[in-house]
Amino acid sequence: MPLSWLDSPTHHAWLTHEALRLLAFARAACLPGGFGNLDDDGRLPRGTIAETLNTARMTHSFALAHLQGVRGCRSLIEHGVAALQGPLHDAQHGGWFAHPEGQGGDSKAAYLHAFVALAASSAVVAGVVEAQGLLGDAIEVIETHFWSEEEGALRESFSRDWHTAEVYRGANSNMHGVEAFLALADVTGDARWLERSLRIVQRLILAQAARDGYRVSEHFDAHWQALPDYNHDNRADGFRPYGTTPGHAFEWARLLLHLEAALQRAGLAAHEDLLVAARGLFDSACRHAWQVDGAPGLVYTLDWHNRPVVRERLHWVHAEASATAAALLQRTGEGQYERWYRSFWGFIAEHFIDHSHGSWHHELDPDNRPSARIWVGKPDLYHALQALLLPRLPLAPSLASALAL
Repeated sequence: MPLSWLDSPTHHAWLTHEALRLLAFARAACLPGGFGNLDDDGRLPRGTIAETLNTARMTHSFALAHLQGVRGCRSLIEHGVAALQGPLHDAQHGGWFAHPEGQGGDSKAAYLHAFVALAASSAVVAGVVEAQGLLGDAIEVIETHFWSEEEGALRESFSRDWHTAEVYRGANSNMHGVEAFLALADVTGDARWLERSLRIVQRLILAQAARDGYRVSEHFDAHWQALPDYNHDNRADGFRPYGTTPGHAFEWARLLLHLEAALQRAGLAAHEDLLVAARGLFDSACRHAWQVDGAPGLVYTLDWHNRPVVRERLHWVHAEASATAAALLQRTGEGQYERWYRSFWGFIAEHFIDHSHGSWHHELDPDNRPSARIWVGKPDLYHALQALLLPRLPLAPSLASALAL
């Protein structure tokens, strides 16, 4: 096989160019109260309000850009930190709303709080002094309300006053908890975050998914019994879809490799089963989701017989597939992962990258034409930007800390 793309200066230059193009598009998401969701043309629709999810992801992303020396990003990090400490924060009960002042619902979700912690940690690494307070608040909320030492995982969500807990448990929120915890371990120097990450992985992947052909169960009750029929009547939900989500299998696989490297870097016990599981998750997702309906690309969801359910192609799924192929290639040096890496980027370049209007199409229909069944517009910078950065970085430390070295 010719020179690996991971070692190719030309490929690195292409990744850099595409990242700068994405960042230029995303700057328009800035609102007085944080960051909002851009439409297909890179504009904020009339009446758009900031959202905690996008504000946290944008803050994290602009921190990564600042750490690379991209000019003009520090003020955007500071803007995001101020929003997360201001209108998006619940000053009365603590924690974060999904929207300013709790508009549109006031529940407190682990998924959102994981991204606040990630944003805060990246902003601290980027040298934003105000982010230290945000980081401390995020850690306190996670430890006080979301982390369950008994369960070895994150609880899902609470009412605004924290008195009522949702009985549901979710793999998605815990997956992003692992991502945030890896960053927290680097920023705080506290190995407990690595130990907590490993406990989550042991429950959801090394036990649950490994028993089921490395298919990741997404939905559970309060006792961690799987709910295979969850959202059967709402199959295309953007966060809790029915069935299995191959994109999450890719994402989990990559996080397992980051965790393995982080444990080794911290001098903690090695876990050979993390690599085994990463391979299994990646192989299962490729085998069951790639071109499974006869058209190029990865489908969004599968049923429990590995048949396509939601056939739309989502940009984040392909970004994660590419990043995970790069991580496995770096970890193993095996040619199969180079081939997958090239295939995924080939598909992204041909179908997702929008050279006319900027950024990436976030969703394609089963015939690979732009659509908006699940995701409207182009609000997400986080997945694509990370996919462009990860192939050039070590598996540990986490993204912001690696860029700061």
